[in-house]
Amino acid sequence: MQKIIPASRVKNIRYAIREVVGLANEVKASGKEMVFLNIGDPNIFGFRPPRHMVDAVYGAMLENRNGYSPSPGIEEARDAVRRQAERSGIKALRDIIITHGASEGIELCLTGLLEAGDNVLLPQPGYPLYSSILAKLNAGINPYYLNEEDDWNLDAEDIERRINDRTRAIVVINPNNPTGAVYPRETLLQIIELARKYDLVIFSDEIYDKLLYDGEQYTSIGSLCDDVPVMTFNGLSKSYVVPGFRIGWTVFSGPSELLGDYIGGVHKMARARLSASHPMQYAVPAALDGPQDHINAMLKELTLRRDMTVNMLNEIEEIECRVPKGAFYAFPRLHIPESDEDFVKDLIRETGVVAVHGSGFGQKEGTKHLRIVFLPDEALLEKAYDKIRAFVRRRYH
Repeated sequence: MQKIIPASRVKNIRYAIREVVGLANEVKASGKEMVFLNIGDPNIFGFRPPRHMVDAVYGAMLENRNGYSPSPGIEEARDAVRRQAERSGIKALRDIIITHGASEGIELCLTGLLEAGDNVLLPQPGYPLYSSILAKLNAGINPYYLNEEDDWNLDAEDIERRINDRTRAIVVINPNNPTGAVYPRETLLQIIELARKYDLVIFSDEIYDKLLYDGEQYTSIGSLCDDVPVMTFNGLSKSYVVPGFRIGWTVFSGPSELLGDYIGGVHKMARARLSASHPMQYAVPAALDGPQDHINAMLKELTLRRDMTVNMLNEIEEIECRVPKGAFYAFPRLHIPESDEDFVKDLIRETGVVAVHGSGFGQKEGTKHLRIVFLPDEALLEKAYDKIRAFVRRRYH
């Protein structure tokens, strides 16, 4: 038999967050102590979901709700998401689909919109899932660059210059992964105006919307308009500490005459994949309508860890770290001669500290960064940053 050659569509798929794990596992096998700052999974660092969410899923399993669910999701979950969307002020709400994590919703919506050769405006830096999906669809990445000097804010004028006749949508990740930026209302209104002017769809990734620091106010972009198609993605994984449940959702909002056929197409694909996990969907109303105490407790701990991250990294001459306003990531800039990917690989080999190179998320040409996950406790973070400091000192001084 002939050797099986992978399809050309997978050639450009990269996912830097997990690509560093292979090297990290090799180093770990040598006996070196490892500190993982690469995966945004709160569970492995001691955070736990609220008990009432777990009880809701367990109860559903005991009641044998273990078969297929309706393809769009159970009514209890969809109704809970609808109430949450209304609390967020989302206007002209048209439909809701419960998905296998927010990631599936993103893939369904991009697949339902794009033809080969179309392009989507993607934030750089930004979550690499989007570029991987676009590679599979033979669609183009149309990068727009966040302004580091303006706390990683969007630059609407720069975005407008990048729009062309094959641009179909703009992705907004707010709060942003990997920078922790939270966009002000004025910026979101500028994005809406661009969507109006150029007939763009807005994809708003809001998975970290409850993880905000220092009293930061959050605005869902779907709450600011009723005449522009907006797909809002969210889920249980981060704020409700159950990434393994794989439960997310997509809220479709905007004019019904523009969205009707498109929503129908997304539903076709949702039916073809059958359903999201049935019993796990019962966590949605428990989470969204139940007590929210765990979020304040989580933010209290994460604020200490964020502040330690910013302070300790900024003490290193070659590193410059802006203060994240949301999520649990920092994206410090590296002032170094080599590539950030080489820096990260050597950091892993020599110290066991696993971070992700900024180039894996996209960044302005000529800049170099790291993405740091500050979920670990303070003792582990202090150990990691001490090791980074010593590594930099040996390397450049």
